[in-house]
Amino acid sequence: MTLPFVKMHAHGDDFIIIDRRGQEDPITAQVARRLGDRHTGIGFNKLAVILDGVDAAARIKFWNPNGTPLQTCGSATRGVADRLMHEAGTDSIVLRTDRGLLTCVRAAGQQVAVDMGAPSLEWSSVPLAVAMQTLVLPIKGDPAACSMGNPHCTFFVDDLAAIDVAAAGPALETHALFPARTNVHFVQVLDRAHIRLRIWERGGGVPLGSGSCCCGAVVNGIRRGLLDDTVQVQCDGGTVTVQWDGQGGVVLTGSVQPIMQGTAYV
Repeated sequence: MTLPFVKMHAHGDDFIIIDRRGQEDPITAQVARRLGDRHTGIGFNKLAVILDGVDAAARIKFWNPNGTPLQTCGSATRGVADRLMHEAGTDSIVLRTDRGLLTCVRAAGQQVAVDMGAPSLEWSSVPLAVAMQTLVLPIKGDPAACSMGNPHCTFFVDDLAAIDVAAAGPALETHALFPARTNVHFVQVLDRAHIRLRIWERGGGVPLGSGSCCCGAVVNGIRRGLLDDTVQVQCDGGTVTVQWDGQGGVVLTGSVQPIMQGTAYV
């Protein structure tokens, strides 16, 4: 079988989009792993499959390169929105994900913004293995936790350059406190409107960026009283903006750019 695809990135967070509207969905865990291999496949941080929508313009399913599914991806959602808004000649669109209905709009400078929905802050929603408050976890470094449809664990550090993310990430991802594993963030607060972020991504390793991780990191920083409601997040691959008023949805804004298009053999 051949599958046409488009590859894009958002602040270095690369993803491929496969449009299967009006067709069956052939993506399985095995296919996702094959396509995600950076040596023998296409290579990506996330795979987004566009399917027919009933209550939205389209439905999106997401996969990690290790073949595990996930509920949400802020970067790939914005990439799909960018393409479908161009296709429809509109500046707004609603997409269905396992996270729910997400509203995306064209922002200034040809950027795309997505309302990722309200964060989940209760221990059972993250999820954590035992009942506790999520603002300070009983793990060395006193991280905070939340969910943006996927779990996030945020450490606030004085010197980000001193952290070996690749060495620290795997054990934290699989810590017994996180029964569904977790994304791990290391944050250096530059000022109340700017942070530097490095990530160990659940099922993906160390990416150049991650939309949902940017959201989770800012949410936890605001909850700690360290940040204002609009924050510039500097990742290894570029910068995005995250806005959260402490009550409603978390809005992620940034550029998305095409890299290539082609045909995959599966």
